[in-house]
Amino acid sequence: MFNPWNTTRRDFLSQTTIIGGGFLLYGCAASRNPQERPTETADVAAPPGPADVTLRIAPVLVNVNKDTTISTIGYNGSAPGPLVRLREGKPVTVEIHNDTDCPELVHWHGQLIPAAVDGASEENSLAVPARGTLRYRLTPGLRGMRFVHTHVMGGPDLHRSTYTGQFAPVYIEPANNPGRYDQEVFLTTHEWEPFFTGGEMEEAEEKEPGNDQERAEKEAAEAAEKSPGRPNGWEIGYKLFSINGKALGFGEPVRVRQGQRVLFHLLNASATENIKLALPGHQFLIVALDGNSVPRPQRVDVLSLGTAERIDAIVEMNNPGVWVLGTPKDDDRRDGMGIVIEYANQSGAPQWHAPPKSRWDYTIFGDDRGVPKPDQTIPMLFGKINGGKGEFNHWTINGKPFEEQGPPQELKKGLRYRLSFTNRTDDAHPLHLHRSVFELTSVYRKPTGGVMKDVVPLKPFGKIEVDFTADQPGLMLFHCHQQLHMDFGFMKLFNVL
Repeated sequence: MFNPWNTTRRDFLSQTTIIGGGFLLYGCAASRNPQERPTETADVAAPPGPADVTLRIAPVLVNVNKDTTISTIGYNGSAPGPLVRLREGKPVTVEIHNDTDCPELVHWHGQLIPAAVDGASEENSLAVPARGTLRYRLTPGLRGMRFVHTHVMGGPDLHRSTYTGQFAPVYIEPANNPGRYDQEVFLTTHEWEPFFTGGEMEEAEEKEPGNDQERAEKEAAEAAEKSPGRPNGWEIGYKLFSINGKALGFGEPVRVRQGQRVLFHLLNASATENIKLALPGHQFLIVALDGNSVPRPQRVDVLSLGTAERIDAIVEMNNPGVWVLGTPKDDDRRDGMGIVIEYANQSGAPQWHAPPKSRWDYTIFGDDRGVPKPDQTIPMLFGKINGGKGEFNHWTINGKPFEEQGPPQELKKGLRYRLSFTNRTDDAHPLHLHRSVFELTSVYRKPTGGVMKDVVPLKPFGKIEVDFTADQPGLMLFHCHQQLHMDFGFMKLFNVL
């Protein structure tokens, strides 16, 4: 990812090369491992002997549908990569082989691990050399659904970074798993064949509740954001969609039996897209968000996952048939965003019915516990600088893009911090804090507690507050998980001392 301490804007432009078809390739230097800034000194050396987890970064072919094979980079010969199962609290040796010509970064998303092995250049993490190997030790400290993915910069190159097939689900087995389900299914969504478009990629966002004054403030902010000036810059569109690397109707169905309780582990591994999913005639009992158990499991008709979010949900299989689990967006479902759910002894064409309209609300999973008062509140105001036609938008936090923010903001180990997110843009932002989990304390002015996450999508012109304890020493990266936003300024670095 872009490193402002090592790279100037002139360097950035000089590393950008035209290749066939008019695409732009960002130089491999973007994924180098900087050493100028301080880093924590945790011992991550691996003992000799066979590795517990081996990842091989190499070219792969993904047969998305009967007419399309995608050539990309993946893990262990596939995209998504094979499920990685670890055990809560049990140290593992990780060995990563890089068969490509560019250095790589492998990020263990949602894990409380040392910065050296977190997989982000801004944190001075260890890089995997081109045509080389990296070996280290880590201890999975959090149970539940996590994942692993590349963390190099994409910039204007849609053949790098999270646009590729470099992602895989990771499940941390709890020390004590009661297993209140009959079958376990892992589903990972992704989009393929990205392209630049000059049009705004707007999402249909439901209105948030609020009083007249709050609505007036929002309308004023929207008007200011859309005031005359440069038009919006490049956005990203996609031609193909998949679940577990297959477009709807092409891969094997999920086979179930009537009366089963099926635990679905869902991961949105998109580079840029927030998604919704539904299963006609069934409800999802949500038991965990981002791998963390929720205080109050709730049934919903439609799942909503921001980029990099995970949901664990139990579905009672009590409506026999052949169904489509997919997005309510008809065009995206037609282009592949779905998978067939097939009951035993049932046949026929998969059925789809539009789900009832519903509002996604994180606070229904929380409880009434009072959250502790933070030791410090950190305001974070998100802004957008329109790039204009044929250029890239740039993103700011408190008025400055990442490359202008200076040294990392220092945090004191053990203190509780409140991050107060205010979105002054007309874009949704899936916000991610590395090496930590945070507690949702206010969602669109509605107080809550007990919901622990590492990604939270912030709607246009919305406000969310989260609390976390700075208990992981060293550098800690915060960013929007929308790749295009992150690449062009939407990051901030903390340093826990």
